[in-house]
Amino acid sequence: MSQLSDDITALQAAVTAETTAVTSAITLINGIKGQIDAAVADAISKGATPDQLKAVADASATIGANASSLAAAVAANLPPPAPTP
Repeated sequence: MSQLSDDITALQAAVTAETTAVTSAITLINGIKGQIDAAVADAISKGATPDQLKAVADASATIGANASSLAAAVAANLPPPAPTP
């Protein structure tokens, strides 16, 4: 292989690894949000009021919005799939 071909292959591998890492981060963030939401629901079922949990619920909403923004940025910057020969 030529140096250019080797460099392109290395770049493709790096992009794939980065995409995998970012996707894993999004999954982790969404999991944390899910745990917070479950804890809020549990607290409400045990007598806490939404007003008492507003700060936690707001933080969860922010986490969800940030995860969505990250996912959208990743999707917007992924290279298109290679055409099938």
